[in-house]
Amino acid sequence: MCGIAGEINFKEGLIFEEYHKNMQNSMINRGPDEGGVFCDERTVLLHRRLAVIDIEKGKQPMSAKFGDEEYVICYNGELYNTGSIRNKLISLGEKFETNSDTEVVLKAYIRMGKKCVSRFNGIFAFAVYEKHKGRVFVARDKMGVKPFFYCLRGNSFIFASELKGLLCHPRVKAEIDLSGIGELLFIGPGRTPGCGVFKDVFELKPGYFGFFSEKGFTEEKYFELRDIQNTLSAEQIVANVRDLVVDAIEGQLVSDVPVGTFLSGGLDSSIISAVAADWFKKQGKKLQTFSVSYKDNDKHFKASRFQPNSDEEFIKIMVEHLGSEHHSIVVDTDEVVDALYKAVDARDLPGMADVDSSLLIFCKEIKKHVTVALSGECADEIFGGYPWYRDEKIRSKYGFPWAQSTAYRQTFLRKDFSALNGEEFVNRRYEETIKAASKREGISPLEARMREMVYLNTNWFMQTLLDRKDRMSMYSGLEVRVPFCDYRIAEYMYSVPWEIKDLKGREKGLLRTAMEGILPESILWRKKSPYPKTHNPAYFESVKNILRDILNNPNAPLFELMDKGAVEGLLYTERSEPWYGQLMTTPQTVAYMIMLNYWMEKFKVKIVV
Repeated sequence: MCGIAGEINFKEGLIFEEYHKNMQNSMINRGPDEGGVFCDERTVLLHRRLAVIDIEKGKQPMSAKFGDEEYVICYNGELYNTGSIRNKLISLGEKFETNSDTEVVLKAYIRMGKKCVSRFNGIFAFAVYEKHKGRVFVARDKMGVKPFFYCLRGNSFIFASELKGLLCHPRVKAEIDLSGIGELLFIGPGRTPGCGVFKDVFELKPGYFGFFSEKGFTEEKYFELRDIQNTLSAEQIVANVRDLVVDAIEGQLVSDVPVGTFLSGGLDSSIISAVAADWFKKQGKKLQTFSVSYKDNDKHFKASRFQPNSDEEFIKIMVEHLGSEHHSIVVDTDEVVDALYKAVDARDLPGMADVDSSLLIFCKEIKKHVTVALSGECADEIFGGYPWYRDEKIRSKYGFPWAQSTAYRQTFLRKDFSALNGEEFVNRRYEETIKAASKREGISPLEARMREMVYLNTNWFMQTLLDRKDRMSMYSGLEVRVPFCDYRIAEYMYSVPWEIKDLKGREKGLLRTAMEGILPESILWRKKSPYPKTHNPAYFESVKNILRDILNNPNAPLFELMDKGAVEGLLYTERSEPWYGQLMTTPQTVAYMIMLNYWMEKFKVKIVV
């Protein structure tokens, strides 16, 4: 994994400027191993490398010629079907100088053009400069695991893996308009697909590519989930799911550097760890596994509908089952609070409070042992694991099921911005999404709604978690792969009838059934429990104390957006209804306000309405 950035201007010409160097240096956490630059009179391509495959030869930017034509690539990602693509290219007469997937991606584009991305199975974002044609091709992976932000300023196309990279460019200002305010208050910590929050900053959407030339920028969708008829029996679907999941996990274990797995004792991470442990054993190696917990959580844990039990006993069962070399990382409340600021530094936006900051600490510790780790994100979205899939009242309710707090959020907005109606802002995005969801004619209302639910989750909630995992891990130069996000699994599962997804009346019943024999029964049928959060009341007290300091600061930028009285109310009233998802209740809402204030201060955000 790496960081990429660049600027292209076909009309005015370019030279390598100090701000280009700053753009590159802003990504040093993503690519601590080495940096590279390509520059001519029209294009500057910047790269920071985290060396994972072909450490010696996989340097970037990488160039290649085809006849008299010259191509240069700047690439971030991993291609899991590198071997099959390489073999296809060899059959077309290509020769390879490296074992890196970067060269495969570049030469696939040279030979296949824009159609190459449809053949790729991987996580990626990249740009290819076609010097002879005077254009740049950019693309992002099918599921949106790797980021690609961009903006158009004058005649320049400016892009970067992270928002901080764009903001190093003097033409990109840290400004937000009413739309940006709406993102922060009504959508955050999520983002509307394609939105970069800052004014006129965008993100290439998952499954999209684009071209930039003298004529401007155009983009095109090359992948989407489609509802097709599936007439296979439950037994056949179970067998297919098992094959797909095992193949995805094994394909993502390939690396020239040490690999480990996240292990929470839940279903998803346990499946990945079990398959990985078996794969390692066949090579005479032992898998390294990693878990995170919080100091004194055993004293303060309170079971809830969303978190019915603690992870520790299940982690022990899995470690014994796997025979793995296990690392248990315990974080303290003070660490989690202090890391809220670094989590904003990593995400470049206010995020999921301690859910972000604890992961950032966790990834930093994991990096001391391995450079690549596999994690269980995306299984809940794709296999229907969240409570809002299975609770009839929740799933039939209008709006995003993980964020039913728009009216509450509206109370925090300063009256100066009364023109911004939260319900209208959110509902428009919700309506556009369900309208775009692919649904075959003639399916039942329940099946139609479940297609909408999957589409909502993969396009919105899953993207927030993928943002979180990419930024918190890459901040420490740790590459995290997400096997359940293999597009083949998502594509296959989209059309599977709900009654089969919900086999045996259990959340992710199909996935559980498919993995029988791989996991201990107590893990296989364990009730879903989300990523662990701190239950220590000291956390709430700590963030309230920080919020008090902000309230006492007459220059706090938070109150340029937020009503001070409403924010102060967070100190005295605790709500059970989450701000976002399952984990962001009042303590995390307070932390979100702290993060928002720090973000505005850090980037000197200017409001332009």
